[in-house]
Amino acid sequence: MTDRMRALRARVDANGWTCPNPEPWNALWEMLPDKRRQGSGWEPALPLILAAWWNSPILAKKLRFLEHLDWAETHDAGDDVLDYLESLSAADWYTS
Repeated sequence: MTDRMRALRARVDANGWTCPNPEPWNALWEMLPDKRRQGSGWEPALPLILAAWWNSPILAKKLRFLEHLDWAETHDAGDDVLDYLESLSAADWYTS
């Protein structure tokens, strides 16, 4: 994990953020490279938005968001994703 990714994760934790709100989270997922259909789902899995937003516990949202960060980093999109996430305002984040 890069120092920049560690810093973002620390900032997310320090602010009590769980994940981006649905619209910015979907935009993040769209940025992820090498997405592919896997059975009836996707790899990486879709963000927990739309109906899943209301039916998913906070921990599930956090873990899915972290999965997306890991995917970005291991698929050479970490800098682009970090640039995007760092551009979000506090209002763009879901706070638990």
